[in-house]
Amino acid sequence: MNRSQILTHAPSHALNVLQRSARAPSTRLTVSWASSEAEVREAQVLRYQVFAIEMGARLPQPYGAPIGLDVDLFDAYCEHVLVRTEGDDGEPGPVVGTYRVLTPAAAKRAGGFYSDTEFDLTRLRGMRSRVAEIGRSCVHVDHRSGGAIMALWGAMAEFMNRKGLDSVIGCASISMRDGGHFAASLWKQIAAKHLAPIDCQVRPRLPLPIAHLRQDLIVEPPALIRGYLRCGAKLLGEPAWDPDFNTADLPLLVRMADLPARFRRLGS
Repeated sequence: MNRSQILTHAPSHALNVLQRSARAPSTRLTVSWASSEAEVREAQVLRYQVFAIEMGARLPQPYGAPIGLDVDLFDAYCEHVLVRTEGDDGEPGPVVGTYRVLTPAAAKRAGGFYSDTEFDLTRLRGMRSRVAEIGRSCVHVDHRSGGAIMALWGAMAEFMNRKGLDSVIGCASISMRDGGHFAASLWKQIAAKHLAPIDCQVRPRLPLPIAHLRQDLIVEPPALIRGYLRCGAKLLGEPAWDPDFNTADLPLLVRMADLPARFRRLGS
């Protein structure tokens, strides 16, 4: 995709959040929605750093896309949220957290959700008009203790209220650098407590071969997945295998009615 095709009409509503973390004892964070192509590029730089450099994803690049950015065909249809650090002088710092949101109307223009490429979402067809898709969620390694993730969910609550939508779906990516044993064990661990009812479950188009992987490892969910679960997320089924990203992707659903009060207050 040519960079000039990136959407630049996202709303500029901003929230301020105070983060306290082990690595950044008192870092003030600001949250806003990208309102220019340059801001979307900043999100794409962070995504590249997390997915390609840190997680080892093999990112397919659209023709003409610059090196060092994670760009795909859905970016042009999405609205992009940015979490930034804020300097002592009040000047905005680098983007340390981001995700993109695809509304039902935008999904129709795009030909479907990104999740449609990885899962058969037939059982969700009755709720698609009220569901937004969250994708490419990532936080810089120095800001994963909670503040940035809370800021991202506060922005999502505000967005969903403003758009009149009631649920969020998304794919949480897990690195396959160990061959998939961590992902298979995490799937089994989460499914034991958080699996959605059968009428909401989806099927992976390319399933992770769980039966051939270890499922008995004691694992700690990555920070973003912990954030999903704290927001009341339900696991929609078995993980898909994404060979391009070299990840296992867990399908998750969060209903706004299940969102803890602290996130709803941030979004009000």
